Amino acid sequence: MTAITILGAGVMGLCIATELAARGTLPRIIDPAGKPGSQACSWRAGGMLAPYCEAESAEPVVLRLGLDAADWWQAQGAEVIRRGTLVLAPSRDRAELDRFARLTQTHRPVSGDDIATLEPELAGRFPRGLHFATEAHLNPRAALLALRDRLEAQGIRIETEGTPAGMVVDARGLAARDQLPDLRGVRGEMLVIRCPEVTLTRTIRLLHPRIPLYLVPRGDGVYMIGATMLETGGKYRVTARSAVEMLSAAYALHPGFAEAEILELGSDARPAFPDNLPRLRRRGDTLYANGLYRHGYLLAPAVARMAADYLIEGRKPEFMDEDHP
Repeated sequence: MTAITILGAGVMGLCIATELAARGTLPRIIDPAGKPGSQACSWRAGGMLAPYCEAESAEPVVLRLGLDAADWWQAQGAEVIRRGTLVLAPSRDRAELDRFARLTQTHRPVSGDDIATLEPELAGRFPRGLHFATEAHLNPRAALLALRDRLEAQGIRIETEGTPAGMVVDARGLAARDQLPDLRGVRGEMLVIRCPEVTLTRTIRLLHPRIPLYLVPRGDGVYMIGATMLETGGKYRVTARSAVEMLSAAYALHPGFAEAEILELGSDARPAFPDNLPRLRRRGDTLYANGLYRHGYLLAPAVARMAADYLIEGRKPEFMDEDHP
C-alpha cells in the first residue's frame, strides 16, 4: 500500500485518518497548527447530528448519509447526547413550524404541555412544536480531541511541517481554494454563553422567517448559539447586527438568557461547492476531500468512509470527480 499523507487536522482530515487506521493503514497528518483548533472552521461548529432537521433545506442525500453519524462518533469515543431536537416557533410564526413539518419526517407534534415535560424551563412559553426524538448532538471541540487522542494512541501524531509522501489527501477546507476554484466560503457566526440559571438538555431550533436560531447545550450552563449563513467568501469578525439578533433570539426563547455571560463570539467560513454537497476530487496523486458546508460533523464520517474505501480498495465513491479541471 502506498504511503498516505493527510493535509489538515480539522474534522475531515481526522475522520479520514480514523477510517484509514481502522483498515490497518496509518497515514501521516500534517497541519501547521499541530493540533485541532481555531484554524479549522470545524472548531466553531454547532455539533448537531440532526439529519432529519437538516432535510428541511438540504438535498435528500444529506439525510441518507447522515443517519449513522451519531453511532460513528460514539464509536470513536466522543460523548454523544441523544435527547433529540426540539423545534419551536413563536405564536406569530406558527406558519414556519407548519412549513418545517411538511418538509421533514420522523417528528412528533408536541403541545405546550409536552414541551414543558421535555424542557421544564420552557413551560408556558410555546403552544406547540416538533420533537425529533432520534437526533443527537456533541461538543465539536471535545470530539476532535477524542479523535486526535485515539490516533495518537495508534502512533499517528499531527506533524507541523514536512514533505508529503505517497498519496496526498488534501483536507484543508477553504485553504484548498487555491486548487479548487469552485470552492466558496459560507460564513457562519456563533456565540457561546454561560447561563446556569437556565437548564436546557437538548438542541433547540427556534424558527423565524429571517433568522432561525439553534441553541446547543454544552453542559454546566454553557450553550452554543448559531444562526447566520452569509455568502461572504471569507473570514470576518462577528458583526454587531448578528450578535444583537442572536442575543435577541435567545432572549425570545427564554428571558433568563438576558443575564447570560458571553464567553465567546466567533465567525468562520465553511467550505462549499456550488451544490452545497461534498466532493472527493482526484488530481494525479492528490485526493481533495472538501465541501462539507454546514454539515461537517454530520457528513464527515460518511465522506471519510468513501475516501478510505477508494484509497485502499479502489471503490469509486458516490461523490467523486476524477481529473476535474
